[in-house]
Amino acid sequence: MKADQFEKFKGSADYVISDALKNAVNVSIVLKRPLLVRGEPGTGKTLLSHSISVSLGKPLIRWHIKSTTKAAEGLYVYDTVQRLNDSRFGGKDVSNIKHYIKLGKLGQAFTAPEQVVLLIDEVDKADLEFPNDLLNELDEMSFYIPETDETISAKHRPVVIITSNNEKELPDAFLRRCIFHYIEFPEPPLMEEIVKVHFPDIKSTLLKEALETFYTLRKIDDFRKKPSTSELIDWIQALMASGLDGKIKDGEIPFLGTLIKKENDIDFYVTHHVKKKAQTRGYNVYGN
Repeated sequence: MKADQFEKFKGSADYVISDALKNAVNVSIVLKRPLLVRGEPGTGKTLLSHSISVSLGKPLIRWHIKSTTKAAEGLYVYDTVQRLNDSRFGGKDVSNIKHYIKLGKLGQAFTAPEQVVLLIDEVDKADLEFPNDLLNELDEMSFYIPETDETISAKHRPVVIITSNNEKELPDAFLRRCIFHYIEFPEPPLMEEIVKVHFPDIKSTLLKEALETFYTLRKIDDFRKKPSTSELIDWIQALMASGLDGKIKDGEIPFLGTLIKKENDIDFYVTHHVKKKAQTRGYNVYGN
């Protein structure tokens, strides 16, 4: 397929995207390689696949990875327990093993009647062998089921988005097969666009003061967990819902626990920032 013929991802109304990320998505589509996305929590890694699905008009299949997830589960599962129960209690033809083969998320993406967007979410949560165990299937877009002696091949190559929180180093062989993009944390102008997507009618004063407070907190290097985009959205929603949608007073942070989720971080902020200001200027911090 020529570069000017593939379906280009242009973003969606509910997802603000940088040009760099938009280009990375389109490169992965035209090269037919998975897109591996990294970035700190709250940068929209998981929501990206939803935006691609909406923009291209294709179904979305989500495969959420856990610490116990095995690669084979994404291909298929042979339900031997159900077959044993059916053989004991009767009522079904247990001789046809196909009745007991259940396709996993990757298998569903391969057999879908149209091209889908496949999200493999938080791939680094599984053990170190998990990415390597998927190499062949992602390369060849097929896998073999020995129980039924059949090969499942992709009817349409899915658009594969893989997210990682960088909890573990991924194998080099896996990385070589992916297009990589790191989502930088949004700068204030882009964050303003993101907030307006969620709150189109937000008062300009509240938006300005909320962003200033948010980025001031993110500059505190001693925090164990800096507030992310999702915390900012929740915090603004709490402010608006409570009627505190006017100008945020200098030094006052209502609902601090909506922004800061670690007790040590709250203690640090109160001890080193609020108390010093309160001694000279009478600032307060509302409870969370």
